[in-house]
Amino acid sequence: MERRLLQIAVALAACVPVIAGGYGMWKGTGFLDLGTNVSADSHIRYLSGLLFGIGIAFWAAIPRIETHRARFSLLTAIVFVGGLARLYSLAIHGVPEGGMLFGLAMELVVTPTIWAWQRRVARQCSAS
Repeated sequence: MERRLLQIAVALAACVPVIAGGYGMWKGTGFLDLGTNVSADSHIRYLSGLLFGIGIAFWAAIPRIETHRARFSLLTAIVFVGGLARLYSLAIHGVPEGGMLFGLAMELVVTPTIWAWQRRVARQCSAS
């Protein structure tokens, strides 16, 4: 039962990077109303593609979720480092809009919690 709940949680949580990444790839700088700077547009689309890929990688682990310890560790580390960068921005520039705070919570709280949960489920499955 816990394994199934984890799978559902990962499926739902991974919707965030897939949707945000997909939208950022499609809209570029329009995603954040940043104007039409070509370099900024390129960078936002690239980073959005990475975000999209992270979500897909989490989704790909769902069927045998208990066997993907290394994948969860790597993806969580990537997301967490991104969250630390966002936290640094908050510290030097102030509090961003709500969507960015939601991202920060996903990166520094939700994703590490899901990582720990995956570890727990993996241990339980290997013990049985």
